[in-house]
Amino acid sequence: MPKPFPPEFFKRIDESDDELFYTTPRRVVHIDDGAIAKVGAIYARLLPQGGAILDLMSSWRSHLPGHLRPARVVGLGMNRAEMEDNPQLTDIVVHNLNRAPRLPFEDGEFDGAVVTVSIQYMIEPVRTFQEVARVLKPGAPLVVTFSNRMFPTKAVAIWHHLNESDRVGLVARYFMDAGAFENMDAIDNSAPTDPPSDPIWAIVGYRKRQGIIR
Repeated sequence: MPKPFPPEFFKRIDESDDELFYTTPRRVVHIDDGAIAKVGAIYARLLPQGGAILDLMSSWRSHLPGHLRPARVVGLGMNRAEMEDNPQLTDIVVHNLNRAPRLPFEDGEFDGAVVTVSIQYMIEPVRTFQEVARVLKPGAPLVVTFSNRMFPTKAVAIWHHLNESDRVGLVARYFMDAGAFENMDAIDNSAPTDPPSDPIWAIVGYRKRQGIIR
């Protein structure tokens, strides 16, 4: 069994209720156009076409490439107004993962899931990843993309203390400790570009076909 993370790793500068922080809609993108294109390219390569996709910690943009033509995109996030402005969402679920990691979905409901530039705010990542695995079909991917941007007061302590390359290892460990994913892979799109753009990293893991943790 993996050694659990110390609780202090997931402390935050602002420990007030997340509902208060996300009450006001923030209709902004948190990465620049070049980084958005990188995220879209990653999703185009890793997500199945025509499937049901779960967009965790969703907001007003999902950055899913149009040619995926998903049958369904469920946004799970904190601000309904933001998600109602997201043209890619077919369903909206207002839900606080940090308070209730249990996802309000059936087993094996989704063909893929994404967490886009929000993993730094998750205070129960291992339990949440186990839940994502539960609602994914066997062999379906969870893709976590992230950059070097954050709301500092809401990012967890361990994220602040690690450098960018070590954050890749941290997210990979979330997958491994969940015990429900296989064939994990890391993607590094942080190299300088012309014109310059925000760096992007991604970790993907595929829901195990057997031995899923509930």
